[in-house]
Amino acid sequence: MPGVGGRVAAGERGETRIADRVVAKIAAQAAKEAVDEPPEEGASPRATVRVHRGAARVRVSLELGYPTDIGRQCGGVRRHVAERVSALAGMEVPEVAVQVERLYPTGAGIAAQGRTR
Repeated sequence: MPGVGGRVAAGERGETRIADRVVAKIAAQAAKEAVDEPPEEGASPRATVRVHRGAARVRVSLELGYPTDIGRQCGGVRRHVAERVSALAGMEVPEVAVQVERLYPTGAGIAAQGRTR
């Protein structure tokens, strides 16, 4: 039923759905942005998302350089992913789980330990 000026009321127009894989791409890119110094050999972060009733539960897998403050890095990734998914997809993000898949020695760590390859 048309509303004022022949327009359809907002509640009657339909809805916008964003696929889980799209939200996962947003989350993976946000995780990549949040890592301080990504390892040169490391893979890009990957994300999986489950969306239910406008809320996205996110799981991010990533690789980090070592030595690093792993807890601080993961906390930064959690915050940034939640902020970006909320801002870009308009979803609540009650959970972001971060899994560190692999640690790569950085140049500073190798020099400090006297190792060469």
